[in-house]
Amino acid sequence: MTTVSEKIDAKLVKELREKSGAPMGDCLKALQESKGDIEAAFVVLRKRGMASAQKKAARTTNEGAVGTYIHAGGKIGVLVEINCESDFVARTDDFQDLLKDIAMHIAATDPRYVRSEDVSEEDMAREKEVYRAQAAATGKPAAVIEKIVDGKMSKFYEEVCLLEQPFIKEQSITIKELIGQKVGKLGENLTVRRFARFKVGAPDWTVSQTKAVEPAAE
Repeated sequence: MTTVSEKIDAKLVKELREKSGAPMGDCLKALQESKGDIEAAFVVLRKRGMASAQKKAARTTNEGAVGTYIHAGGKIGVLVEINCESDFVARTDDFQDLLKDIAMHIAATDPRYVRSEDVSEEDMAREKEVYRAQAAATGKPAAVIEKIVDGKMSKFYEEVCLLEQPFIKEQSITIKELIGQKVGKLGENLTVRRFARFKVGAPDWTVSQTKAVEPAAE
């Protein structure tokens, strides 16, 4: 009898490897679990990547590098700092590729914050007030209005927070999930510390910084 693993050829494993960036062994296991369905296998890898990232999230990231991206014509420039646990990982091709991808993403989408936790109280209060007034105008009950506001705020975070945005090169994953995939592959915690985006002729520029994650208490 032919097993599932025998049906999964190297070409399919390679395709998933290129799509996810995960190690070949992990790709094979994910394909075996999904019975050769590459999209389902990709979801399996995404979940594992995020689980791995959550386990490592409390680990200190004191190393890293600064990446840059200059848009065609030199009209938009981005600086982004991503931290990791060791200088060795910071010099790997995977880490450098992540730097370039996120810098390019920032140039294209112009996020205002790194994480949803970094959104200022003033900005949150303003947005909630607008959404609550819009919902109240429909005449819906208070409980329904609050649910509408929560949904609108989730969309707001997706628009202005880097980690919540769909990755421009792969819309099915967020930047947070992209980083989670790299954490699973590199075996270290990775964090976006700060970024700056400049546009020629713009009256201001975007600068965002988040506090480094504190290590968990022993």
